Amino acid sequence: MFKEIVFSIFVLLVLPVCSGCATNPISGKGQLMLISHGQELEIGRKYAPEIEKQLGGRIPNLILQNYIDSVGQKIVRISHTPEFEYHFTAVEDKSLNALALPGGYIFITRGLLENLHNEAQLASVLAHETVHVVARHSSVSMSTQIGIDILLSAVTSEETSRGVLTVTDLTRQILNLKYSREDEKEADLAGLDYMVLAGYNPLEMVATMQIFESEQQVRPVEFLSTHPAPENRQIYLRRAIEAGNYNLAGLRTAEKDYAMNVLRQLRN
Repeated sequence: MFKEIVFSIFVLLVLPVCSGCATNPISGKGQLMLISHGQELEIGRKYAPEIEKQLGGRIPNLILQNYIDSVGQKIVRISHTPEFEYHFTAVEDKSLNALALPGGYIFITRGLLENLHNEAQLASVLAHETVHVVARHSSVSMSTQIGIDILLSAVTSEETSRGVLTVTDLTRQILNLKYSREDEKEADLAGLDYMVLAGYNPLEMVATMQIFESEQQVRPVEFLSTHPAPENRQIYLRRAIEAGNYNLAGLRTAEKDYAMNVLRQLRN
């Protein structure tokens, strides 16, 4: 509680004079950022292996992994930060989930891959997570919910200065990070733009939300615990697609490519 009060006071005192400290490249608005890009990379490199481990490990299929990465890199190339290095990894976890670490480390689970139907739907998920990295949502959430000082001390010493929390403990907290509804909506809408710029049919992001909605009726979807309701997301996504007046005829869905490079590989 004391830490939260101190952080709140810091924000109130510093934000008015620090609005130019960092600019969200998507919204163009200034944001308070207590972590440098170098620290983001350091945190990503340190915690990515532990995240991978706690999500069941990397799926041992090179064809699948290369395909996931190739789709992710298409998104990165048209993003606001194409100069940064991104890593896209498919992991064995059975839940329907995807997540992003600072520094461009993005994970998608077997459970989610098994429920998607085409490459455009995969691109919609990876675009959403890429926006979280570009807009530095992950870094802001870690700053406020865990504390960058704690994360970085574990990076250098394997344990925090308190001598209690290990990298494994902190990884569990990272897996439970929550974004604001505003962050999630920004990731959806900017991710939609990224999809179209990368040549994918944006209606497949709506279809992905329908998959989440259908699955949620059967069992709780972990991915949705920190996201707006799928039906609400479908509404504003459809409105954005209508406003964009896209020529959908020339945009990619790639169901056969997804079946060959993901669904078939998951069965091997």
